[in-house]
Amino acid sequence: MATTASAAAVPPSYDTPEGVDIRARYDPEFAGILTRDALAFVAGLQREFRGAVRYAMESRREAQRRYDAGELPRFDPATRPVREGGWACAPLPPAIADRTVEITGPAQPRKMVINALNSGAKVFMADFEDALSPTWENLMSGQVNLRDAVAGTITFRDVARGRDYRLNDRPATLFVRPRGWHLPEAHVLIDGEPAIGCLVDFGLYFFHNHAAFRAGQGAGSGPFFYLPKMEHSREAGIWNGVFERAERVAGIERGSIRATVLVETLPAVFQMDEILHELRHHSAGLNCGRWDYIFSYVKTFRARPDRLLPDRALVGMAQHFMRSYSHLLIRTCHRRGVHAMGGMAAQIPIKDDAAANEAALELVRKDKLREVRAGHDGTWAAHPGLIPAIREVFEGHLGGRPNQIDVAAGDGDSGAITEEDLLQPPRGARTVEGLRLNTRVGVQYLAAWLAGSGSVPLYNLMEDAATAEISRVQNWQWLRHGATLDAGGVEVRATPELLARVVEEEMARVEAEVGAERFRRGWYAEAGRIFSRQCTAPELDDFLTLDAYNLIVVHHPEASPSKL
Repeated sequence: MATTASAAAVPPSYDTPEGVDIRARYDPEFAGILTRDALAFVAGLQREFRGAVRYAMESRREAQRRYDAGELPRFDPATRPVREGGWACAPLPPAIADRTVEITGPAQPRKMVINALNSGAKVFMADFEDALSPTWENLMSGQVNLRDAVAGTITFRDVARGRDYRLNDRPATLFVRPRGWHLPEAHVLIDGEPAIGCLVDFGLYFFHNHAAFRAGQGAGSGPFFYLPKMEHSREAGIWNGVFERAERVAGIERGSIRATVLVETLPAVFQMDEILHELRHHSAGLNCGRWDYIFSYVKTFRARPDRLLPDRALVGMAQHFMRSYSHLLIRTCHRRGVHAMGGMAAQIPIKDDAAANEAALELVRKDKLREVRAGHDGTWAAHPGLIPAIREVFEGHLGGRPNQIDVAAGDGDSGAITEEDLLQPPRGARTVEGLRLNTRVGVQYLAAWLAGSGSVPLYNLMEDAATAEISRVQNWQWLRHGATLDAGGVEVRATPELLARVVEEEMARVEAEVGAERFRRGWYAEAGRIFSRQCTAPELDDFLTLDAYNLIVVHHPEASPSKL
C-alpha cells in the first residue's frame, strides 16, 4: 500500500525526447500539444538553425553600432542584381487570393478566436507575438485553440451569458504569427538553453495542423503565416530554411507553406526585394507594420538628436517617410506578383457615443481609401466592428477583383523613391501632453501584459506591444536628447525630473480611472517602475517586453524529467 501511495503521489509530467526539458506547469490538455514527436520536431528546428539565428542577432547589433556611429540605412550595392532582376515569387494560391480585409488578435482567449474567425474578414491573423502576453497558459491554450479551429471543432460556452460560440459556415482563413527571432521561450529548454520562441510557436502549430491543410492539395495549400520583426534578408533566409525542413519532414510539396512578412523595421524597408527573393517559393507578400515601423525609426536613430519624433499621434501615413515606405512596399510586391498589405486600423467601437463612433469610423474609411487608392491589396483591422466599413471601401474600389497586384503604386506617385525619401525626419510638435499620453498608455499596457493580456483597449484604441514600444522609445528619445516640449504655450525641457513628475501624476490619474482596488490588486506599480526605468536608461533597451519577460516566467521543475 505504501508503494502504491508513493507512486500515486508522483506528479504527471510531459513525455519529452532526449535533450528537451519543459519547466512549466503540467496540464493534460497541453500534453496533447506537447507530444514527444512534436517536441522532437521543434528540437530538430532549433538544433539546425540556432547558429544562424545567433549570427543574425549579432549582425543586428553590429548594424545598430554603425547607425549609432552615424551611418544611415541604405540599399545594399551587393544585392543590386536582386533588386533589378526580373524574377517573381511563386503564384499565389486561390485560397488566399482575396485578402481585402484581415482581422488580427491574440490566439487566446478562445471566444475571441471564434469571434475573429466569424467576423466577416477574409483572414484572421492569430497572434503569438505583439497581441499576446507570452505566459505559459496563453501560449499553450493558443495552440489548443488553433488546433481546434483548423479542425473546425472549436466551441466555447459562456456560462455567465448562457451563450454558445462556434464557427459559422464561412470562417476567415487562418494565418498565424509566431514571435520574432529575438524572443526566447524560457519554459522549454533544448540542450540546456531556452528554446527560440518563434520555433516553438511555428513548430507546434505546423506539426499538429499541416495535415488538415492537405485538402487544398499541393503547393500553396497552407499552413499560412505572418513573420514579424525582421531587419535583414538573412533572417528571411532562415525562415525559408525552416519552411523547407518542415515540408521535407512532413512529406509535403515545397511551397505548401506561405508567409507574409511584416515590414516593421527601418532596416527592412531597404531589404524588401531581398526578403521576397529569399522566400520566393513561400511568399504571400509584405505588410506595412506601421506602428512597429515608427518604433524602429526611433530605435535606429537613437543616437541622432536631429531625428526626434513629434507626438506619436502626428506620426501618421501623411508623413513623407511613412508614405514613401508604403508606396515602395506596394511597388516591390506588385513587381514580384504578391500581396501588398496595408496597416492596422486600431480604432474600436465607441458604444456610448454614437457621434464619436461615427467620427472614428470616418477616420477609418479615409485611411483605408488612401490605402486602396495607393495600391494596397488588403488591410488590417483590430476589431470586428470595423470590418463592414473596411470591406465596403476595398471591395467598392476593387470592383469584384480579389486584389490589384497588377497595379503599381497609385495616387499620382510615379517617381523613384529614394533613400532620402525613406529617411526624411518627421515633422510636428512635441508636447508635454504627448509625454503624458505616452506614459499613461505605456504603463497601463505593461500592467495588462504582466497580468496576461497583450491586446488592451485604451482610450478607444486597441493597444498592443508595438504602440507601447512607441510610447517608451519616444519618451526615452526626448529625455536622452533634452527635447524642447510645448506645455500649453510655454517651452520646457524634457528631463528625468519632468518625467518623474509626469509619471507620479499620470499614475494617480490611472488609479482614478480604473479604481483604487483594481489599481492596488493589479501590476500598475511594477509597470510604472519598469516603464520609468526604461525611459531613463542610459542605453535604449531593444524591447520593452524582454525586460519584463522574466516576471511572467513561472518554472515548475517537476513538469518534465530532465534528460540532459
